[in-house]
Amino acid sequence: MLTNLNFDKQNGLLPAVVQDATTQTVLMLGYMNAEALEKTQREGVVTFFSRSKSRLWTKGETSGNFLRVVEILADCDNDTLLVKAHPQGPTCHTGADTCFDEQNVARGSFLHELERIVLERKANPSPDSYTSKLLARGMNKVAQKVGEEAVELVIEAKDSNDELFKGEAADLLFHFTVLLAAKEISLESVLDILRERHAAKKPVES
Repeated sequence: MLTNLNFDKQNGLLPAVVQDATTQTVLMLGYMNAEALEKTQREGVVTFFSRSKSRLWTKGETSGNFLRVVEILADCDNDTLLVKAHPQGPTCHTGADTCFDEQNVARGSFLHELERIVLERKANPSPDSYTSKLLARGMNKVAQKVGEEAVELVIEAKDSNDELFKGEAADLLFHFTVLLAAKEISLESVLDILRERHAAKKPVES
């Protein structure tokens, strides 16, 4: 909950750092007044206050490369915002992934990069994409595929062909990632539970 924000410190504006919610890459910096923040929260799309045009502007209103809000946090002084979002295409007007000319790629494991790709297929479906086709078939089909891949992995675990086992393990991880996207649950939030259990010295298994 964003409360007691200090808009007076910078003449009614708060710096808003936008970060990719999946890859953790910093995408851009903008400024929000109270009206821009309210619009962002209400519509779920990042809107700034343009200092040069003296008006509200929604990122992507011209290009279509919107920033879909996942979460908004305030810093300890309540005078700066961190906006975690899913970018719908390049963020910078130059066509670069970020306004700092960095590639928007996962900094951690490839699973985060895979999650980013799956979310892109979900946001921009392609008739040639298996992921898009699977997501279009609905939650039941996605969940069914995870079950099927889990069974196939168990079967291969009982044999001695490690290559086949690894292939089935990869299939399961992929379809699990698709299931998370279908349920709009981030991989990071699942990893957070594992971290919390580890910190509390709880077993990973239930």
